[in-house]
Amino acid sequence: MQEIRDAILSGDRTPQTYAGLSIPESYRAVTVHKDEVSMFEGLASRDKDPRKSLHLDDVPVPELAPGEALVAVMASAINYNTVWTSIFEPVSTFGFLERYGRTSEFAKRHDLPYHVVGSDLAGVVLRTGPGVTKWTPGQEVVAHCLSVELEDADGHNDTMMDPQQRIWGFETNFGGLAELAIVKSNQLMPKPAHLSWEEAASPGLVNSTAYRQLISKNGAAMKLGDRVLIWGASGGLGSYATQMALSGGATPICVVSSPEKAQLCRDMGAELIIDRSAEGYRFWNEENTEQNPREWQRLGKKIRELTGGYDVDIVFEHPGRETFGASVYVARKGGTIVTCASTSGYMHEYDNRYLWMNLKRIISSHFANYREAWEANELINRGLIHPTLSKTYAMDEVGQAALDVHRNAHQGKVGVLTLAPEAGLGVTNPEMRASLLPQIERFRNA
Repeated sequence: MQEIRDAILSGDRTPQTYAGLSIPESYRAVTVHKDEVSMFEGLASRDKDPRKSLHLDDVPVPELAPGEALVAVMASAINYNTVWTSIFEPVSTFGFLERYGRTSEFAKRHDLPYHVVGSDLAGVVLRTGPGVTKWTPGQEVVAHCLSVELEDADGHNDTMMDPQQRIWGFETNFGGLAELAIVKSNQLMPKPAHLSWEEAASPGLVNSTAYRQLISKNGAAMKLGDRVLIWGASGGLGSYATQMALSGGATPICVVSSPEKAQLCRDMGAELIIDRSAEGYRFWNEENTEQNPREWQRLGKKIRELTGGYDVDIVFEHPGRETFGASVYVARKGGTIVTCASTSGYMHEYDNRYLWMNLKRIISSHFANYREAWEANELINRGLIHPTLSKTYAMDEVGQAALDVHRNAHQGKVGVLTLAPEAGLGVTNPEMRASLLPQIERFRNA
């Protein structure tokens, strides 16, 4: 593995160099173990500790299948799906791996007693399987997390509609929180040259998710002048939605939970901000069994105070159960609530009168199709959208990194160094970086 690291750090990217490197028999990877899926039984979600379930193991390098690539991973990042995996909620991911393993001979590789997690990476291609023509060893890449088989007609208009659609590193094995990763070659995209490895790894999942959810015709199809309520606007997903709203000529109304997070939104250029902690909103009673419509009304009044009397065209919804009733209420007549993730719970409740009688729409959104992921990455490549990396951990600190995300003790995205020996490496366009440095480092150490 040291030989691979040395080659990458040398800056040599000739295909011959990487084709000549030996692939080790094993590599270090962050895993959860199948025999530990019941370790948190009886605990509330908030009390489940990823530091106890995420392990740093040596695992065998799997066989490379046709259409796949083996990537040396320099850096990765923490997403909420890794938190879900680590606390075995809402279900153990080993069920995903078992079902996938029954679909083909090559898929059997994924059904293991351990799950290598992680749905982001930045690194260098080491090997490609039969049938791969677009990518060669030595190319610097990032990866989006959409894995599909592309054998069904349903997926050819929108790959997210493929019945074999899965999220790599969550519903498949061999994810990105590792020194090596296996991806389908059509997951690969060019690494932004002005970013370090950890910066380039951090946008992948959330940037693509926000793009489909807010910009794409498959999501809210945001247009110039729209007013957009963004929950968690300084977080991993919301920070990209906030940037897209601002860049797309919309007006974000940013909901955050502290003055520090409010300042990050102002630093991105947002002006209309609601600190929900300062406002003291209580959308549910203490037993979490009944919602309080008066609190929805109070939120709606606050929004109209900020916008000069207007309700929002779009609600960018991802907390889920905690906020969904309020989200449906505050959207304007004919407005759109676009939802994914549900980090506070999946069982949404809302008053249908405010949806049905006001002709509002609820749109579901899940990650992004191939084209949307590529377009979202191009926004990063062109310096129109910037990473929101706040902190970077070493690979042996992944448990703590996941705990930060689980407890919402982070800002933006949390990165993880895998093969990269230190932060700040991997920049090959320093001139572009210098021109964008304040935006790139806006979230650093926040």
